[in-house]
Amino acid sequence: MKFNKLIPELTVSDIKKSLEFYTKILGFKTEYQREEDKFAFLSFQGAQIMIEQNKDSDWHTGKLEKPFGRGINFQIEAKKIQPILDSLKKHKYPLKKAPMENWYRKDKELIGNKEFLVMDPDGYLLRFSEDLGTKPLNI
Repeated sequence: MKFNKLIPELTVSDIKKSLEFYTKILGFKTEYQREEDKFAFLSFQGAQIMIEQNKDSDWHTGKLEKPFGRGINFQIEAKKIQPILDSLKKHKYPLKKAPMENWYRKDKELIGNKEFLVMDPDGYLLRFSEDLGTKPLNI
């Protein structure tokens, strides 16, 4: 396994609950765990995150209050978002924002994504995104 150059590590309040959400509902793979540290390294189609249940740490920049991760969202590219949506629905897990098609300007073209938002059990905002290709920018 090759490590990405940037890997977010998320503090979670309940490692078991978070692992169930990420692996059983979203489809992440547990690459490895340190159960004694309540830590797991997860991957999803090339994306990587670490989760750890640790409320007292030098790594924290302030008091942890839900929702965690305020002011940040993690875009996770998926080959197809529909299987994730189906699993969330099956588990009766709410979406933060329903699937939508968005086109973002990059220089003289538009980059398309079909995406939705979901919050994990601690309130981290996840944006799953499916590539729709590009099209020229009509100016």
